[in-house]
Amino acid sequence: MHITLETDYAIRIVHILAQSGKRLDAKTIAESTGVTLRFSLKILRKLVAAGIIKSFKGTQGGYEIGRDPSEISLGEVIETIEGRYVLNRCVNGEYACTRHKSKCCQFQKIFREISEDVRDKLYSYKFSDFNE
Repeated sequence: MHITLETDYAIRIVHILAQSGKRLDAKTIAESTGVTLRFSLKILRKLVAAGIIKSFKGTQGGYEIGRDPSEISLGEVIETIEGRYVLNRCVNGEYACTRHKSKCCQFQKIFREISEDVRDKLYSYKFSDFNE
């Protein structure tokens, strides 16, 4: 298992904005993170919609961190791009298990527990923890 490249880039973008503490234009963000401008803009839209990043229009426009970095978790950024983390599709309720006649098999219980442990750990790391 691994996070997607889009999520990796989103983490880089939030990190650079959290570290800079100032407004940056999309081109600077793209160059600083090694992400193409087009892909950066796509990711920035998602992060703005989630309230993680703020955008500003005009000649003095650009992007800046939307909240204090101590209020933004790694889990929030990951789930903004990927959706809610679950170890197995049977945990999210969109898939009906055919292994067991009852609602929940023993594996689903384990997968749910592991999923929550991972989510708790991801949400425990804040961008203020990642100083260079």
